[in-house]
Amino acid sequence: MQEQTISELQKKMTSGELTSRQLTELFLERIDSVDRSGPKLNSVIETNPDALSIASTLDEERRAGKVRSQLHGIPILIKDNIDTRDRMQTTAGSLALEGHIAPRDAFIVKQLRKAGAIILGKTNLSEWANFRGRRSISGWSSRGGLTHNPYALDRSACGSSSGSGAATAANLCAASVGTETDGSVICPAQTNGIVGIKPTLGLLSRSGIIPIAHSQDTAGPMARTVADAAILLGAMTGTDEKDPSTKRGSKHIVKDYSKFLDPNGLKGARIGVARNMCGTDARIIKIFEASIEAMKQQGAVIVDPANVLNFNKFGATEVDVLHYEFKADLNKYLASSNSKLKTMAEIIKFNEENKTRVLQYFGQEHMLAAQEKGSLRDKKYREALAKNLLLTRKNGIDAALKKYKLDAIIVPSGGPAWMIDLANGDSTNWDMESTSPAAVAGYPHITVPAGYIFGLPVGISFFSTAWQEPTLIKLAYAFEQATKVRKPPQFLATAFGD
Repeated sequence: MQEQTISELQKKMTSGELTSRQLTELFLERIDSVDRSGPKLNSVIETNPDALSIASTLDEERRAGKVRSQLHGIPILIKDNIDTRDRMQTTAGSLALEGHIAPRDAFIVKQLRKAGAIILGKTNLSEWANFRGRRSISGWSSRGGLTHNPYALDRSACGSSSGSGAATAANLCAASVGTETDGSVICPAQTNGIVGIKPTLGLLSRSGIIPIAHSQDTAGPMARTVADAAILLGAMTGTDEKDPSTKRGSKHIVKDYSKFLDPNGLKGARIGVARNMCGTDARIIKIFEASIEAMKQQGAVIVDPANVLNFNKFGATEVDVLHYEFKADLNKYLASSNSKLKTMAEIIKFNEENKTRVLQYFGQEHMLAAQEKGSLRDKKYREALAKNLLLTRKNGIDAALKKYKLDAIIVPSGGPAWMIDLANGDSTNWDMESTSPAAVAGYPHITVPAGYIFGLPVGISFFSTAWQEPTLIKLAYAFEQATKVRKPPQFLATAFGD
């Protein structure tokens, strides 16, 4: 079932050519042959022991004439910081939470189960969603080990949703769910040659997801096509009383984003090029220019340049806000969890006591800095948050959209995957910025495959103001259909140019 879309799989199940149980068996076999042996991507931290029985139940429903949604019987992988009340653990990749079984499903998991999706398993990630130490290694966790990029196994799968990105690219599932605070859906999606959607803050509930920071955290779909990402996004939406941000999004909820999949969606669209965020790498710029030309050919009105002001003026205060919120939010999560460890201080102590297994590659500087922060009532925190939102919203993205009368802004999503380096940690060597303005603003952002450098994928990003997922999906889909860039990975030992 490699490279089959959700719609194609549904057609086969509707016709009787395929059952959900057979499909689930095929994905489990592929996880064994690709993830745990063969190339050994190491992207799946554990599989659901009940997946096959759930699939059989959903097959019985289908035979009885009940099909819940486009996701009925479709196997989905989710990141290992998303709670499931079943026989799987939720650990954020940390040995400190090993054995933790969540007391209840995360809200988005409830929505997925209600839609008939099968939670096939949990994906590996950068431990604590890449916010434990300053010199982290994307895709590595003390519980799950190291995830590899399926396009070149010696390259990073980026983070923190590395497992979701690599597994989806490698056809280990129909689609997956990642989470992002700043770049953790977009980077692994673009680096693994797939589509990633980081939605508006409040479109998806965060309850039952191990947090970093409530002012930026969100889950997001990761898929091989825009259509599949759109289907998955709609299934997860909903108003959740445990996450107040979803009340702000209640008027903007769309249960089926498929209606925005318009192959002519670029015609007449005003798209701005944020040249000041594009960097100087000639190889990336060449792919980006080709993407712009493809949009022009589809009738888009390109405004170039349409720079986003202040895109690099909030780095220090962003980290400050994240530290404050990480302490407050993680303590709140742990207090209501089934974890034996109930505070960030206890996590820090565990890590130090088990440093030969947990801290052998990099430290826990972010946790230590967060632990030293005061409460969310502190003036420093409130001023930093207000500054960040002003610079990224009114005086950033919104200002550019208004000045140039734009539907969306585009930039390169990033560069090719870097070499895995356990000694020195991550090293992207990119001089561009694609994720932070939308992440800090809480605005939607979509990445779509745009090209390859030495066989390594790079993407193009579309972002806009709050609640513009329908517009971004329309534009991204039209671009995808016009270019059809994505090629499945070949699990090469190294990139073409190495």
